Amino acid sequence: MIDRTLNAPADAATLLPSPLTEPAPATVSTKGPINHFLEWFGDIGIFFWQVVRAAVTPPFEFRELFRQLDEIGSKSLPLVALAGAATGIVLSMEARYSLTRFGAKSLLPAAIVFSIIHETGPIITGLVVSGRVGAGIGAELASMKVTEQIDAIEASAVNPYRLLAATRILACILMLPLLTLAADFSGLIMGWVAQAAVEPLSLHQFISSGFKGAGFSDFLPPTFKTMVFGLIIGLIACFQGMRTQGGAAGVGRAATSSVVLSSLFVILADVVLVKIILIFFP
Repeated sequence: MIDRTLNAPADAATLLPSPLTEPAPATVSTKGPINHFLEWFGDIGIFFWQVVRAAVTPPFEFRELFRQLDEIGSKSLPLVALAGAATGIVLSMEARYSLTRFGAKSLLPAAIVFSIIHETGPIITGLVVSGRVGAGIGAELASMKVTEQIDAIEASAVNPYRLLAATRILACILMLPLLTLAADFSGLIMGWVAQAAVEPLSLHQFISSGFKGAGFSDFLPPTFKTMVFGLIIGLIACFQGMRTQGGAAGVGRAATSSVVLSSLFVILADVVLVKIILIFFP
């Protein structure tokens, strides 16, 4: 006997979409990016805590730390010095033109010195290192993640946060002030060269005029604020690299996001740090 219910027409109510399948309201979609942004901050906070906890517990990875110091510091030095030299030349030409218009050409050495050491040198160094080192760390750790090398390191009873992340972050923190000094030196020398090419001026006169009335409080805070830049660059690059998914495409996304996010947060941190420095070192 054939069941008549099989041939019965479907109820109209069953053909209507269930309330659970209705499209979500527009307000939910607007919260998606905000929730994703907050989740990213929470994840990077947890990652930072795991790195700190791994870094302060033995055994310490000094060999890897020294290798990263060379990789981040020595190999970034030519690019940083070149960027500082170009900045010094441009500042010398622009400042000379502007100060001559207002009859303050004698202030040119001081304007170059204070512009480079106070702001231009640190921020140029931070952005150059975020471009070179951030992309390198992000791509390296991302490739290790997608090829399961990080899982193999963890299976070998080695903490990947200590070996891979802590050493790179600490190397960025230690090397950024030294690279900033190199950029400042290159900028000052090339600023003097650009000035001397137009008007005869000895290096001794340039330095004495530029540093006249300046103290350590004028130069130490802007230089050491780059340690915060190093923390930002190393933390974001390691975080983006070690959470990569999606094969070769994920490696490219990790390298790109490392550069973009670290550069953005370096600029934002510079705004905050400049305000703090002006408060405590007026």
